[in-house]
Amino acid sequence: MNNERIYPAAPVLTSGQRAKLRSLASTLSPVTQIGKGGVTENFLTTVCDALEARELIKLSVLETAEYTPREAAEGIADALNAAVVGVIGRKIILYRRSLNGKRHIEL
Repeated sequence: MNNERIYPAAPVLTSGQRAKLRSLASTLSPVTQIGKGGVTENFLTTVCDALEARELIKLSVLETAEYTPREAAEGIADALNAAVVGVIGRKIILYRRSLNGKRHIEL
């Protein structure tokens, strides 16, 4: 993961904010997939970069993954100081505000 940037603690989202983010995420395609390889350092770097660029991302958990979608969502969110917006089936929606000064999503 990018160690040169320190991200603040994961945002605490209200139910209204989560609903707004879920509606925005409904049209997104998954950025990457979690498979039998699990959550590696390279995977976390990819997700971190995607969160920095987009703020809101969707991930897909394959049937062969060693984690349930909820377990994977919580682990990734903890590692990257992101908020779990929702887990719908085998899809994970994560949100983290960008540090680059450009806010893509107003909550």
